[in-house]
Parts: sequence; structure tokens; C-alpha cells
Amino acid sequence: MSFFVGLTGGIGSGKSTAGNYFKQLGIDVVNADIVARNIAKKDSIFHIKIADYFGKKSLLLDGNLDRAFIRKEIFETPEKKVWLETLLHRPIRKEIIDLLTLSASSYTVLESPLLVETGQHKLMDRILVIDVPESLQVQRTSKRDGGEKNTVQSIISSQMQRSERLEFANDIVDNTSDIKALKIKIDGLHELYLTLATQKNVQ
Repeated sequence: MSFFVGLTGGIGSGKSTAGNYFKQLGIDVVNADIVARNIAKKDSIFHIKIADYFGKKSLLLDGNLDRAFIRKEIFETPEKKVWLETLLHRPIRKEIIDLLTLSASSYTVLESPLLVETGQHKLMDRILVIDVPESLQVQRTSKRDGGEKNTVQSIISSQMQRSERLEFANDIVDNTSDIKALKIKIDGLHELYLTLATQKNVQ
């Protein structure tokens, strides 16, 4: 029996930083974005379907998918987003379940930006949301990706509303400060999750 923690948050919230720190603490982290990327890797059936749907502009010179182009497309055109999510939902979910099953750490973290939207949260014992105000999401993401604030804003608008996401949380980490402060909060949650995992495994 394993204990699963769903880690999520809006774009620019710092969930990846949190996920990386859980790894440093010796915890297995399944990253839904990496799973999706691997499923749609070059020359796979899903890669071919996506390229056919989005056209030649969706491919880089080396034949790999231009993820920045596709991300812009799906956030500007809702029906394209629905199409892509419908295509990838089942294979991503299957691969995530397989990886969770293989995990050998005391508990396992599933890092996923669409944890709630895709129903992945139902596989979890606990939901952790990394939370920051929308203005800070825009600021951090624009600085990180070098994108225009309008594009970042459209991505945020297409995601689950901050207030809705927080309703699903068992644990909320305010990440408006620095990485050191984030790590201190994760340390506390790590101890909690170790305890909860032990309790679940002795039931």
C-alpha cells in the first residue's frame, strides 16, 4: 500500500521547484508534463497525430514538436485544447498509474499542473497546492520564459481559477517569498507525509 501526494499549482507558482525539492528529500516524483512529453516523443503515434492536426508549423527543424507553438495555439483556441487533451488523457493516465505503482519511496508525489482538471486528484491521498497571487504568476512566468505578459495572462485565464484549485487542497503553501522559505515549508510537510504514509500502511 502506498501513499500518494498530488502536487499542483498555477503556472509560475513554483510547483516544479517544490517537486525538485521533494526529490532531494529522497521522494519519488512522477511528473505529468514529462509523461506527456514522452508519450508524444518524435515518431510516436501521438506525435504523428498532433503534427497532422496542428500542421507543419508545429514541428521544429529536427522534427520534434514545437511545444511553445502548440501551447500558444491551445490557449488561444479552446477547441484545440480540448482535442489535444482528449487525445492524450487516457495514455497519460495509464502511464502515471504505472509509474506510481513502481515507486519505492516512503510516499510518492505526482506533480501535475492539471491534477484536478484531469481527475488525477482522485488517485491521491493528499493534495498540495503551491499558491501565489496571479500578479506574481505573470511576473515570474514572463521573466522565466521571456514571453509577453498578455500570453501568460491568457494561459492563466485558461487554467482552473485559483480559488477553485484551493478548494481541493489539503495543504496550501504560500510561495510569495524565496526558495529558502519554500523549502522550510516543504520540510514540515515531508514529515507530515511520512507520518501519514506510515499510518496508512499499518491500517
